[in-house]
Amino acid sequence: MSESIEQVVIIGSGPAGWTAAIYAARAELSPVVYEGVPKQNPGPVLPGGQLMLTTEVENYPGFPEGVSGPEMMAMFRKQAERFGTRIVGQDIERVEFSENPEASPHVLHTSSGDRVLARAVIIATGATANWLGLESELRLAQAGGGVSACAVCDGALPMFRDQPLAVVGGGDTAMEEAAYLTKFASTVYVIHRRDALRASKVMQDRLLSKPNAKVLWNKVVVDCLSETDEHGNEKLTGVRLRDTVSGEESTLDVKGLFIAIGHTPATGFLKGSGLAFDDQGYIVLGTQTSETNIPGVFAAGDVADSRYRQAITAAGMGCRAALDAEHWIGSHHAH
Repeated sequence: MSESIEQVVIIGSGPAGWTAAIYAARAELSPVVYEGVPKQNPGPVLPGGQLMLTTEVENYPGFPEGVSGPEMMAMFRKQAERFGTRIVGQDIERVEFSENPEASPHVLHTSSGDRVLARAVIIATGATANWLGLESELRLAQAGGGVSACAVCDGALPMFRDQPLAVVGGGDTAMEEAAYLTKFASTVYVIHRRDALRASKVMQDRLLSKPNAKVLWNKVVVDCLSETDEHGNEKLTGVRLRDTVSGEESTLDVKGLFIAIGHTPATGFLKGSGLAFDDQGYIVLGTQTSETNIPGVFAAGDVADSRYRQAITAAGMGCRAALDAEHWIGSHHAH
């Protein structure tokens, strides 16, 4: 039985995946997007990526009044469909990449047991924020109730301005997020489970020099406290802390909680594929390209970007991946 070979398969449906689809479809490569299925991990992982948990996006050009994350992803998806992108609501669970896809295409295995053959593959599966795993934390994060995993994305929103805010974490990312929040918050509390930060000295000094920054040592968040406003929306009012030394519990009044304990790239399905990863598990790309170490396999967005993690940088990487895939297919006569 002969199987048809797709020109371009895009795995993932965030800003990187949909932008790659728009460019690939306009280049008449007839792309197919495997957009994934909803799951818990322990926080929600949804088709559309991290933006599906972002209530208001104010820093994406072209939306002067802001736009909700889910609404923006629906627009991206619709634009990709307009140019003929096919969309499959399944996961790719396993891959068999070919060293010579010109002669023998890449093989992808779907969650429904199908085999998909592809000349070129664009991986845009993103990275999921590491959450504390509290029911109250995840509920408020999904509802836009004051819990976030991205200070740069959400910290400047009106609901957080001139309010006491908290950041959980002790590494460079936590310091960066907390320092950013000091521009808007009345006070920024860094909640850290130990008595010393893991962050570099430079990053620690940068934060601790801010007059409105304070570190709470040997503390962990055990619950998020909230109340319902006049519109029926649940909003964070504080966090319950436990002292890791004494075991004593206390309450900290804050209007925003930012989780900064890292991200995990969604690359589990690529184990044993031969792809090169860095020491954090992100896909390694060629300099100034989206090319991986395997011919005809490209990556875009947060799955290959531990530094910026913004919708606009992911979209830009998706554009690059589609252009690189188009050039690769054209130069290898894989028609």
